[in-house]
Parts: sequence; C-alpha cells; structure tokens
Amino acid sequence: MGIIAWIILGLVAGAVARMLVPGKDPQGMVITSALGIAGALLGGFVATQVLHVSGIQGFFDLSTWLCAIVGAAVLLLGYHLISDRRSNRQAGRR
Repeated sequence: MGIIAWIILGLVAGAVARMLVPGKDPQGMVITSALGIAGALLGGFVATQVLHVSGIQGFFDLSTWLCAIVGAAVLLLGYHLISDRRSNRQAGRR
C-alpha cells in the first residue's frame, strides 16, 4: 500500500481515534489529522516490521484499519499526556 493511501487512511483514523480517546480535546482538527497520519504510518510500520504481519497490503483490509486506528490512538494519548503536563506546569507558575 502506498504512502498516499496511508495518509488518507490516517486522516480517517485520526478522526476515529479522537472519538475513542477519552478526555478533553485541547488540539484542533489540524493537529488531530497530523497525529492520525503519523499514527497510521507508525501503526503500519510496527505491524509489518516488528509484529511481522503480512496482511497490511490492502486499503480495505480490516487489519490495516485496526493498525492505523491503534497507532493514531496511541499518539493522541501521548499528546494528551504531554499537553496535560505542560498545562499543569504553567498553572503552577501563576
């Protein structure tokens, strides 16, 4: 599957991951889309290289979508953790 397909898949996966990740959403749609694309690429890389899943070939394959959504959700959770720490530090300085 090509890089353009992973980008398109990442846009959708970012939106789905945003709905699945609990908590407030401090980021906008642009950051969510960027994290979705990066998460889809990361999920695809991890699945093919580390987990040796060879089914990440088709755009409409369920394993492809699951890898992209899980990758996007992991990055969104990480972003939430980092942004919460940053906001707590700034609130303590006031």
